[in-house]
Amino acid sequence: MPIVDYHDVELHREEVIVLRDVDLQVEQGEFVYLMGRVGSGKSSLLKSMYAEIPIIEGTANVLSYDLNTIRRRDIPYLRRQIGIVFQDFQLLTDRDVYHNLRFVLDATGWTNAEEREQRIEEVLHEVGMSNKSYKMPYELSGGEQQRIVIARALLNRPKLILADEPTGNLDPATGVQIVARLHDIAQRGTTVIMATHNQQLVEQFPARTLECHHRRLVPV
Repeated sequence: MPIVDYHDVELHREEVIVLRDVDLQVEQGEFVYLMGRVGSGKSSLLKSMYAEIPIIEGTANVLSYDLNTIRRRDIPYLRRQIGIVFQDFQLLTDRDVYHNLRFVLDATGWTNAEEREQRIEEVLHEVGMSNKSYKMPYELSGGEQQRIVIARALLNRPKLILADEPTGNLDPATGVQIVARLHDIAQRGTTVIMATHNQQLVEQFPARTLECHHRRLVPV
């Protein structure tokens, strides 16, 4: 069964249709780009996948959760299987890298201190930031902060990573590094869906590409 399985889905923002007739199937370990202009529905589509925006029409299934009928109390369990990478980082500015990651583990039920320490070490190593755990977010460059955000997204070993314009606030060279890292993650079996409007990155790191265009999701 696909990780993401949408049939004839319609999405609204403030009662305005942003996407209609969406058919989308994404398999485990696949990397998919979502392209489109600002306001075309890319972020709305990603938000629907973690039940932030409701499905108005059609059927939608993510990680075996039926988004049409999902109960409010089940949404946290869905979200624990999804890692989210934001354009604007959304790191907690009042604590260092280690405690940013520790906060997520505490919030998602990791009670064993030794396992927490080990998992934080693992994800920092995975994104090449092993020596930065003591740093505050403001002491890091934009690219370093985004690597920490990816580490945070990996903490609960998600089956799906949703990256919403993850290179939008980065210089081109750093953006290349971040996309390369996300492709590495997909090659290890985690599904990655990345919203972007950066055509150069798509050409440099080819993968299946879809575009939000005139309220439809179309292959490129």
